[in-house]
Amino acid sequence: MTKMKKEDIEGLGPVSTHSQNGQVLEDPNSSYDAVFGEIKEGGPNYRNVGWKGTVALMMKTQIGLGVLSIPNVFDVLGIVPGVIALIGIAAITTWSDYIVGVFKLRHPEVYGIDDVGRLLFGRVGREFFGIVFCLYWIFVAGSGMLGASIALNAVSMHGACTAVFVAVAALIGFGFGSIQTLGKITWFAWIGLICILSSIFAVTVAVGVQDRPAAAPQEGHWTSDYKIIGSPTFAEASSALSTLVFAFAGTPAFFSIVSEMRDPRHYTRALIICQSGVTATYIAIG
Repeated sequence: MTKMKKEDIEGLGPVSTHSQNGQVLEDPNSSYDAVFGEIKEGGPNYRNVGWKGTVALMMKTQIGLGVLSIPNVFDVLGIVPGVIALIGIAAITTWSDYIVGVFKLRHPEVYGIDDVGRLLFGRVGREFFGIVFCLYWIFVAGSGMLGASIALNAVSMHGACTAVFVAVAALIGFGFGSIQTLGKITWFAWIGLICILSSIFAVTVAVGVQDRPAAAPQEGHWTSDYKIIGSPTFAEASSALSTLVFAFAGTPAFFSIVSEMRDPRHYTRALIICQSGVTATYIAIG
C-alpha cells in the first residue's frame, strides 16, 4: 500500500469541527457544519452566536409569559413551599437543559427537537415531535400576541379593538421571525431582556414600598395576608406547579440556540448563568 502524498491530503479540504465521538475540535478554517452543510463566504453564517448572546437568548426565552404569575404561585402555596417548589423545578429543568448540550455534542446533526424524535423513533417520531413542537410555540406566540394587545390597549388612547392590536403584534413577530439566523437577533434579545427585567423589578419595588394594595381598604387598619405555608386544594396546588413548569418551559428552543453557537462547548457556561439568573429573578419577584 503506497503512502498518501502531502498534496493529496491537502486536497481533501477542510474537515468538520465535530469528531466522530462528538468532541468539538479546534479548526477555525472549517467551512462545513453537520446541520447546515457547507457554509460559504458571503452567505448566511449560521454559527455566529457567542456564549454571551446565548445567555441573552436563553434568558429571554425563559423569562416571558410565566414571570408575572410567580407571585400568585407563592400566594397559593405559601412562601416556603413556593420557594422549595421553584428551586426543585429549576433544578429539574436545568438538568434537562444540560442534557440538550450533551446530546448536541454527541449528535452534531441535530438542530431541533424533531431531529431528536427521528433519532429515537424514526420518521414517525420526527413527525410527532415536530407537530407537538409547532403546536407548543403556536400557543406560546398566541399568548404573547394577546399580552401585547392588552398592553397596547392600556397605553393607547386609540379606540382600536383588541383584534387590531393582535394583528399588529403578529406582523411585528412575523418580521423578526423572518430573520434567517439567531446571530442577527442577539442584540434584540438583549433589548427585550433589559426591558422585561426593568419592568418587572419596577413593579416589584413599587408594590413593596406602597402602604397597601390598591384593592385593599384605603382607610383604617390593614395587615397583609401573605402566607408562610399555604393550604391549597389539590387543584390549586396542581395549577401552581404547572405555572412554575411553564415559567421554565423554554427548553425546546435550546436545541436551535446551541446549534448556532460558535463553540457549543460553551453552552453549559451560558446555561448556568441563565438558570441562576432566572431562578433568582423568580424568587425576588415572588
